[in-house]
Amino acid sequence: MDVRELTVAQVMSRTLVAVEPDESPLMAWEIMRRAGVHHLPVVDRHGCLRGVLTREDLTARWSGGPVEQSRARVHALLAEHRCPHTTLDARLADAAAAMIGAGVDAIPVLGESNRLVGMVTATDVLRAVAGRITEEEPPELMTGTFRLIPVLPHVPGR
Repeated sequence: MDVRELTVAQVMSRTLVAVEPDESPLMAWEIMRRAGVHHLPVVDRHGCLRGVLTREDLTARWSGGPVEQSRARVHALLAEHRCPHTTLDARLADAAAAMIGAGVDAIPVLGESNRLVGMVTATDVLRAVAGRITEEEPPELMTGTFRLIPVLPHVPGR
């Protein structure tokens, strides 16, 4: 198939890791690190997109230590963010043009009611150009629901 004829639905990443707006930057960083991703969608409890965080977003706004970062919320990092998006039936070429125009290397894919259903990354575009498109798989959105809890050593007498 000619890459110019591909749709977003044919090439997008469908299994995502996401966080809710009230999550901390510290947790967002840890989720990204553990999942090995560079883009972290921020969605509300209904799956509606609020924005996309990158590792660069987190490091650029990082100040203080773990305590300060655990008290902050990722929604504050989205305030200055413009988040281009695309739809399932859009042409891949149009999504890639939107990515270039916005200076981003990933673009969220929205379904009905502004719900996040996937993400097109630069890697997805390269796979399509290389002819390495995998069979369609059902969409799945996994939200970051685990919590990191510090375990402090027991100090006798306390």
